[in-house]
Amino acid sequence: MKILLTGSTGYIGRRLLPVLVEDGHHVLCLVRDKRRFDFDDFSEAHLKNIEVLEGDLTDANSLQHLTTDIDAAYYLVHSMGNNLSSFQSQEALQANNFIRYCDKTSAQQIIYLGGIANDSKLSKHLSSRKGVEEILKSAKAPLTVLRAAIIIGSGSASFEIIRDLVEKLPLMVAPKWLKTKCQPIGIRNIIEYLRGVLLKPAVYDQTFDVGGKDVLSYHDMLMTYARIRKLKRWIIPVPVLSPKLSSHWLYFVTSTSLTLAKTLVSSLRNEVVCKDDAIQKLVPIHLFTYEEALKMAFGKIQQRNVISSWKDAVNNPSINSQFLNYVEVPYFGCFLDKRVVPYTDTNEVIIKRLWGIGGEKGWFFGNWMWRLRGVADKMVGGVGLGRGRRSEDDLKPGDALDFWRVLVADKEQGRLLLYAEMKLPGEAWLEFKLKIHAGKKVLIQTATFRPLGIWGRLYWYAVLPFHGLIFPKMAKGIAFGK
Repeated sequence: MKILLTGSTGYIGRRLLPVLVEDGHHVLCLVRDKRRFDFDDFSEAHLKNIEVLEGDLTDANSLQHLTTDIDAAYYLVHSMGNNLSSFQSQEALQANNFIRYCDKTSAQQIIYLGGIANDSKLSKHLSSRKGVEEILKSAKAPLTVLRAAIIIGSGSASFEIIRDLVEKLPLMVAPKWLKTKCQPIGIRNIIEYLRGVLLKPAVYDQTFDVGGKDVLSYHDMLMTYARIRKLKRWIIPVPVLSPKLSSHWLYFVTSTSLTLAKTLVSSLRNEVVCKDDAIQKLVPIHLFTYEEALKMAFGKIQQRNVISSWKDAVNNPSINSQFLNYVEVPYFGCFLDKRVVPYTDTNEVIIKRLWGIGGEKGWFFGNWMWRLRGVADKMVGGVGLGRGRRSEDDLKPGDALDFWRVLVADKEQGRLLLYAEMKLPGEAWLEFKLKIHAGKKVLIQTATFRPLGIWGRLYWYAVLPFHGLIFPKMAKGIAFGK
């Protein structure tokens, strides 16, 4: 069968794609930028059944050239990380363009993953998700809707936020939303449901709530995590904590963006519990408990096998989705800090060191200064250092790396290029290259800054003393492992 998969580079899509290919389907992956699709994740045998199509759901004209020969389509597009004031209109625009395209195809089914929306008064986020559902229902092809609560898996937003809160805070002061009920579901169960409803006539034009085995409060979820990790944690509930204050608290403590924090906090007043288990009669699967889902997530992290992470979603409006356009580092009108360090180790050793930079391992020198810069970035609404990295020893184009975005990660050519996503009066790149110079192996480390007006120039001169401390030592640390 020919299956159209939107969101194939997103958290859910990257996990569903190999499952569909293993089932023998020919999968058409709709992406905004083909360069971001990671072909290295698949064997040659799998790639024969994967076709990458370029198109932007916000631009109806970009969909005109797409094939009409498809049997089913997955709609896994989500704009929660985008600007809070515009994500509802953005989601509606994308959904409308999607069904206009689908109506021209031979699709027999559309499958949509939304959020549980059983309360009478919904948050903007859940209301937007439900609005997308209503738009998709107007398509000619039958729609199957799976409404999920929060998803627990390595790299999922919910798991990473819970992880941040419990790992970082022995004592938490939290508002009354801690008592709100939720039915978390493991990522494996979500994938099983998405797979199980495909081209099954009994689920056409049906809406199902999907959740895990347990109904818990958010307090229960935090304390269960602490118990599994053998951490002593105390939570003090307070009767009043405004949504604005709650979202800022969540933003500063966890790796989430401020926009996402506001979106999540606004949804925490809504109970996300399944109203029935009708889906189990049509797609019977073994449901995991919350504790089992957590342990499986820990297992993936320990095995360094985190396939996808919500943190890798591009949420910097200055570069939008076309961030790979920035792989050509500018020269004219830019400030440069270039360090050239000879090394004697093999390229493989240097690359291993370089590919492990950032995250928990840090930046080889002045980690306290990097952390301070991360805090300063958070203070002005930036991403800070909290995102860390998807994997301890693997980097791919598109990965988030602390407050950087990986643009190039080419081991064969010995090149790593990062683009800054912190708040800046300009644009910044950090590049590492392994070269032969005058008969010697050298590491070339270049920081490039393109200032925006007078404030950009003042910023560069203000941070120059710190660069003079950090960058030489960082280059030597990579070259010599110290």
